[in-house]
Amino acid sequence: MFAGEAEFRAKATAGGFVEWAEIAGNLYGTPQPDPPPGCDVLLEIDVQGAALVRESHPEALCVFVEAPSAREQESRLRRRGDSERHIAARLALADSERTLAYELNAIHVVNDSLNEAVAAVRYLIEEARQEPSGDNE
Repeated sequence: MFAGEAEFRAKATAGGFVEWAEIAGNLYGTPQPDPPPGCDVLLEIDVQGAALVRESHPEALCVFVEAPSAREQESRLRRRGDSERHIAARLALADSERTLAYELNAIHVVNDSLNEAVAAVRYLIEEARQEPSGDNE
């Protein structure tokens, strides 16, 4: 869903997002999920959003998926067609995002091969489901 800044901020103030952040000049948010009982919620969010999710859901499994190198991250952003400004902003944030991910005790997965990264994340989710205490760190 795309919204104007005023509408977005009003929804954020009203608690309409499980997390939201301003990244590189853009507002991003995840609406409050309402999954059926027994279902997982998988969010593809940045580390600022993960920190907010962890505040309200300390049991959340956080996985930090990253490119194998800064050069590869830049190449992927370029192949996506991102603007030079956006590429520069994302690369400038990379080190601080990695640091915050470590502070969140997120599990790191290097996306060197998409199939292997997906398999690793799938394994982590299945492993977390097996934990009787619900402690996923």
